[in-house]
Amino acid sequence: MAYELYYWPEIQGRGEFVRLALEEAGVEYGDVARRPGGVATMQRLMDGAAVTHPAFAPPFLKDGELLIAQTANILLYLGRRHGLAPRDEAGRLWAHQLQLTIADVVDEAHDTHHPIASSLYYQEQQAEARRRAADFIANRIPKYLGYFERVLERNPRGDHYLVGRRATYCDLSLFQLVAGLRYAFPRAMAQLAPRIVRVTALHDRIAARPRIDAYLKSARRIAFNKHGIFRHYPELDAAS
Repeated sequence: MAYELYYWPEIQGRGEFVRLALEEAGVEYGDVARRPGGVATMQRLMDGAAVTHPAFAPPFLKDGELLIAQTANILLYLGRRHGLAPRDEAGRLWAHQLQLTIADVVDEAHDTHHPIASSLYYQEQQAEARRRAADFIANRIPKYLGYFERVLERNPRGDHYLVGRRATYCDLSLFQLVAGLRYAFPRAMAQLAPRIVRVTALHDRIAARPRIDAYLKSARRIAFNKHGIFRHYPELDAAS
């Protein structure tokens, strides 16, 4: 039975981290909300009447009777089943820890354009967004990507991947993080590039993997836009 992925159909968002893992695994899945009536189906599952353990919000993944929510939780599940995580418990926990750290910086990236409330339009919090983006560019992006640079450097099995000798789901997620930050803050990321050579090389290595390359060139890959987590506002990229 094919997996059913539920996420908003117009954006990459947090669902994209799951899509990348499914694509790399080469497994069959349906992106349910992109089908006619799919959003309504997704919302019925979130309402909870039809499931024992309803999800608070997408993304969530349905595998038969099993419904799994939260991006890092979904990837923990898929990683073990499809060779995208280490086999040993210590390695799986390390990969999960890295994924949770990626989730932290993704949240901070979102808050650069919505620092007060998600319910307000960007234009209603633009002054605050400039201040938040300035700190994110000056301090938070270098801190997070510098951390992943050190993780790559200290990997005892080589600096090609975050964990061990093979690509894992957290490598796919770091690729997506870098791609999103490049879209949102091209000026800032260009300035930071000399300090994150291993992270940049990992991004390029993941992009060149055959299944990921095919996915990125397909209609299944939703383009970055001003409705998702990573948004390009030139005034925020220049905020530092």
